[in-house]
Amino acid sequence: MDMNLPMETKVASAGDGMAAVFEAFEAFKDANDERLEQIEKRMSADVVTSEKVDRISRAIDELTLKAKRPLLGGDTAIAEPTEHKRAFDTYVRKGESNGLAALEAKAMSVGSGQDGGYLVPPQTEAEILRLLAKSSPLRGVCDVRQSSVTLYKKPFATAGAASGWAAETAARTQTTSPVLAELQFPAMELYAMPAATQALLDDSVVNLDEWIAREVETVFAEQETDAFINGDGVTRPKGILGYTKVAQASWTWGNTGYIATGVAGGFAASNPTDKLVDLIYSVKAGYRQNARWLMSRNTQAAIRKFKDAQGNYLWQPAATPDANATLLSFPVIESEYMPDITTASHSIVFGDFKRGYLIVDRVGVRLLRDPYSSKPYVLFYTTKRVGAGIQDFDALKTMKFDVS
Repeated sequence: MDMNLPMETKVASAGDGMAAVFEAFEAFKDANDERLEQIEKRMSADVVTSEKVDRISRAIDELTLKAKRPLLGGDTAIAEPTEHKRAFDTYVRKGESNGLAALEAKAMSVGSGQDGGYLVPPQTEAEILRLLAKSSPLRGVCDVRQSSVTLYKKPFATAGAASGWAAETAARTQTTSPVLAELQFPAMELYAMPAATQALLDDSVVNLDEWIAREVETVFAEQETDAFINGDGVTRPKGILGYTKVAQASWTWGNTGYIATGVAGGFAASNPTDKLVDLIYSVKAGYRQNARWLMSRNTQAAIRKFKDAQGNYLWQPAATPDANATLLSFPVIESEYMPDITTASHSIVFGDFKRGYLIVDRVGVRLLRDPYSSKPYVLFYTTKRVGAGIQDFDALKTMKFDVS
């Protein structure tokens, strides 16, 4: 590699795919080692060196995203259109709703929202959920279920049945019954409004299922991810950071436990990784087997510079495009909706997201055609209902960047 080239050029010249990520990470380690050496000798790093480290760090993020980006095209199974599918195509392309109205009346559908609209075919709904699973960083790691009701209820035991040991012929005392409580996950309405020209709708080659799914994918994924992390539970699902947080030493069920870094708005200057280890072991052994980190890109960039006592970097790039980078051997999920490191921020979540957080999709995506509001475009008011929340408060812990 030509060391006289600008750093951006050197990183880009490595080519596409994970090979470029690994080459960029090697360049990052060299530059960061140089920065640390300058700090050790002169008590401060050269500005040029620090900028070089940050520049390569950003390049690693960009190359990782590029490597994970799916290829265009691919095989798609073509199924014989159903009666619902044919009626839906007619409604979307021409606005003729008699076929859909008859089908929903025949099925005695009760899923219509206050703004009306018609249920999309199962193929379209499945395509939307498939794309959301690929686009949303949390859908792929959390517990996702489907429900036909607006309020999903899940019982849990606050106290188990009494048990004990007894000799083979000894009398057994009567045991107490388990105490059950109930978690509730109300479905909240999420909407998007893609627009199309009539010329596009008249084009019989256009796959409407795929077009609608891709048009709403980004909007749904962004809104959902924000809600799953920061939601208040009022007009959108309650997010992981939306619950009351207490120090892990004082943790009780119904709250989210946290480990404090001991420094307002940052890590300790010496042995900063100790708190990361404390956070890992604040989660019980049974949850650590499938645990992972959740943090923003900027938080990940800060941690990327940490080393262990042997000088090895704790952060490691993903080995394959469909894998995640790792931190202390646990996968890292990146989301821009996680708060960056500031005073008293909870900028890292660690734990078993599958057992800790539940996402409930209410069956049925509805679509309302509007050719009047934005002529000459046709708007498609598309809605889906989703509920979510923590289902096991033992499974997820956060890191608070504060003294206590």
